[in-house]
Amino acid sequence: MATSSRFHAAAAAGSLFCWAALSSAPAAAQTTLTLSSWVPPAHTLTETQKAWCEELSKRVKGQVKCNALPRAVAAPPGTFDAVRNGLVDISFTVHGYTPGRFTFTQMVEVPFLGDSAEATSVAFQRMYQRHPQFAEEHKGVKVITVFTHGPGIVLNTKRPVTKMDDLTGLKWRIGGGMINDITKAMGMNVTLKPAPESYELLSTGVMDGTLFPAESVEGFKIEKVIKYATRFPGGLYNTSFVFMMNQAKYDSLPADVKKEIDAMSGEYAAKMLGRGWDNVDRRGLAFMQANGVQFTQADPAFVKAVGEKTAPVIDAWVKAAAAKGMKDPRKLLADYRAEIKKLQQ
Repeated sequence: MATSSRFHAAAAAGSLFCWAALSSAPAAAQTTLTLSSWVPPAHTLTETQKAWCEELSKRVKGQVKCNALPRAVAAPPGTFDAVRNGLVDISFTVHGYTPGRFTFTQMVEVPFLGDSAEATSVAFQRMYQRHPQFAEEHKGVKVITVFTHGPGIVLNTKRPVTKMDDLTGLKWRIGGGMINDITKAMGMNVTLKPAPESYELLSTGVMDGTLFPAESVEGFKIEKVIKYATRFPGGLYNTSFVFMMNQAKYDSLPADVKKEIDAMSGEYAAKMLGRGWDNVDRRGLAFMQANGVQFTQADPAFVKAVGEKTAPVIDAWVKAAAAKGMKDPRKLLADYRAEIKKLQQ
């Protein structure tokens, strides 16, 4: 009887030890993905990036969690390298903020492409998938998607812009990329500066105007200084972006997590970002109207003049893209325009 009691006591102690060991074992590993944004917290890019990551977290049942950093880990021009070098896991940047680095992506920045950021973004992503030369320019990062903002508008503090001559004599902030060549071809006096500096530049008179989609007037709080806006069918220009992830971080994730990231990449993410931008563009137009901004719709003569002035810029891009390995850049641009038209129908 004593032996039996000792046996049961030992068994109970063993069970208690096993339970304690199991209860103290670490839970399934969770990976934190850090997000960096160089635009304000309420900006559509910041919000959509966070929403994308949070949806991923739900899909993988909490295997990853998202940590949106309180401030950007790098200035906009340094963001691509910050992601590539592992300073942050996920972010986005404007290709044109690093002049000379990206050639093929300038295709999406030419005039009169489309009136919907969702259409131009999805079409851009389709071109990216069809032509491996685009990926060659993004080595070192995991590209989640490429995308664009909405149609670019001419905004200024001085006077209505109704013809080509109205653009000269004013000082303009631009974001870089092909818009630099477009504006110079149009005789504009331009300075390359990141978007977040716009309020200071305009409010102090250092710059007289800027080129932005409608959203950015509210996003960068310049509604009190902007007085005039000129819109073009399909936009005067567009801006090329990449939404990306550190490659080593992606490679380190479990296979099921990587599968979900892949499913949420490409057109899926392009639609999210483009649709978000279309929504805030509509709000931005209403916001400008409420603040008394005077609108001008470019007439056919103005549109024709812009097309004639900027044709050599497109020719120069065709030559540069061909020299870098694109087989038929002019056909690529035509295909891109056709894809946008189809998506907007």
